[in-house]
Amino acid sequence: MFKKVYVEITNSCNLNCFFCIGNKRDIKFMKEEEFKIILDKLKGYTNYLYFHLLGEPLLHPKINEYINLASLNNYLVNITTNGYYIDRVKDNKNIRQINISLHSFDEKRIDLDTYLNNIFTCTDILAQNTYINYRLWVKTKYKKQIINALEKKYRKKINGHTKLKENVFIDFDKEFTWPDLNRHLNLKQGKCYALRNQLGILVDGTIVPCCLDASGEINLGNIFTSNLIDVINSSRYQLMYQGFQKKQKIAELCQNCDFLK
Repeated sequence: MFKKVYVEITNSCNLNCFFCIGNKRDIKFMKEEEFKIILDKLKGYTNYLYFHLLGEPLLHPKINEYINLASLNNYLVNITTNGYYIDRVKDNKNIRQINISLHSFDEKRIDLDTYLNNIFTCTDILAQNTYINYRLWVKTKYKKQIINALEKKYRKKINGHTKLKENVFIDFDKEFTWPDLNRHLNLKQGKCYALRNQLGILVDGTIVPCCLDASGEINLGNIFTSNLIDVINSSRYQLMYQGFQKKQKIAELCQNCDFLK
């Protein structure tokens, strides 16, 4: 049983953030019949679905249908978004948690007040049924202005991770560097929660070990054509899994990842 499985319902995004690895795959939106296959094949393997890997999930024209389908199948849905299209799900009561990456704000699109006020209007509604987690890089450009707006909105002094009101939180973290084969880190030792706590499924069905393999470098199989148990029992999966148990990184991409360092 995985603690969570990341499902990339689209790899399309409305932004081009400097900190993102960027999409090098063909743009795709997951079809409903494909999504239903995933819901069926993940039964018994996890209770938590995360609509996130690369791309902006709220761009999907069937975002609410997919949230509701997942909920009907007894999955708890979590979403990570840049917040620009949050109004598309503001009335959906089947979202367990929504993470809003405020460091994604782009001043070239709209002004900060407009961006935040639209988010606040929607989270006021969502927070009645959903956990709201505002995320912010500790060194983001507009950190001070965003914190001031949050403090004014919630009448709460923010000092690190803070509960702003019932079901609403702010969380700070350091910006991370995506794993890349060109980094040449050669980190053969180190812990990882991939394949033990989490798994990822790209929009084309490719199964990857974690949410950081956004390019599908470690292709473990395809959820549309294989049963998950066969993927888990495959030699490549087991070699990586057993390596992680011993804090050994087998795959080259993993050796070029320092996310948990």
